[in-house]
Amino acid sequence: MGLKEKILTKSLYVFHLSSGSCNNCDIEIIDCFTPRHDIERFGIVLVGSIKHADVLLCTGSANKLTVPMIKALYEQMPKPGFVVAFGACGSSRGIFKDSYNTGKPLDEIIPVDIYIPGCPPRPEAIMAGLLKLIGKLNSKGKSR
Repeated sequence: MGLKEKILTKSLYVFHLSSGSCNNCDIEIIDCFTPRHDIERFGIVLVGSIKHADVLLCTGSANKLTVPMIKALYEQMPKPGFVVAFGACGSSRGIFKDSYNTGKPLDEIIPVDIYIPGCPPRPEAIMAGLLKLIGKLNSKGKSR
């Protein structure tokens, strides 16, 4: 196990990407960082650049304009990198499934490691999903 994998098993640096969401998921993500939930106690922090991230957290239903951006951000993420499909829209396109502007599901655009369902997911579900990812890293080393 290399240095990168050892760091990943202790903390996750998360880059948040909103690709056509209603912003309810974004509000719940911010709620995770309030003193009530304090997700940072698990070493999970938001970063401002994909180049410093271990995890790409995608909210919203990928529309035709955001698909190239999603692919570009995924390519810029240091490897091994992990993708979390967040919310009903990130996981299955949600209420926008039949919209004229919605393209493919996220897992057909880039590989997805963890799904956190809900509309929007509660902070407890968010923490459980990210901690499940940490557990996955601890048990298998790196997934790809």
